[in-house]
Amino acid sequence: MPELPEVETIVRRLCCGGDRVGSILGKQVAQAHLYWARTLSNSSEKQLNNNLKGEVVQEIGRRGKFILIRFHQLSLLIHLRMSGFLRVEQPLEKELQKHDRLMLEFSDGWRLVLNDTRKFGRVWLVSDPREILSALGPEPLDQSLTPSSFHQMLIKRRRQLKPLLLDQTFLAGLGNIYTDEALYLARLNPLRLSSSLLPADSFALLNSIRSVLNEGIQRNGASIDWVYRGGEFQNHFCVYQRQGQPCLICGSLIKRIRLGQRSTYFCPVCQPLPPVQN
Repeated sequence: MPELPEVETIVRRLCCGGDRVGSILGKQVAQAHLYWARTLSNSSEKQLNNNLKGEVVQEIGRRGKFILIRFHQLSLLIHLRMSGFLRVEQPLEKELQKHDRLMLEFSDGWRLVLNDTRKFGRVWLVSDPREILSALGPEPLDQSLTPSSFHQMLIKRRRQLKPLLLDQTFLAGLGNIYTDEALYLARLNPLRLSSSLLPADSFALLNSIRSVLNEGIQRNGASIDWVYRGGEFQNHFCVYQRQGQPCLICGSLIKRIRLGQRSTYFCPVCQPLPPVQN
């Protein structure tokens, strides 16, 4: 599943263009097509057309793992889930692909296509994005999230760090990759209880989260499967998917465990679990 850096990279490409593809900012919707009804969570193809035809893309943004495409009074929210990705193309260049689920045709001949092999991706048409996004936790890169407030968030909960950081209502945007990398950088065990952290631990964790996210964005995300391409962060993993390989710091073998139904990677020496946790 694309995480914050991958989604941020997609948003920047939609805004600014890239790979010989222009921005969709300012483009006017000519027609919308829905090829898999469940992709559109709260509307129909007819309603989508009635509401978006003639509308101009005003702004493109991100909240957590959601992509926001804003029009004059409405917004299109896109969550790519496990296998979704977006293409910006001209019809003359490429025909529709097998797993295309939704398409916006623009008046200048370009189109935005959502392709989703596993059909988990979802799109919402809303007048107020808060209808969908209000339950999300704070943005980890938002400077209004201070070390002291982050520490209070952590100690108020008595949960293992890995599942807590994956909880989008606690902190928006993190997934398996960047959570494992951040915990390693902060030298914190993924099994450690959040309530046991000292202020210095919380400060180190927040700094580590921001560090790995910013590096991920700088490297255009991580490409580890057939879904998301063009990233380079996978070449700089310290622990993720490195089980059985030596730790880059101490040389001990990276360990893989199942935690909350997720594969979790860490160094048992550099990330020890305290014998007593509060």
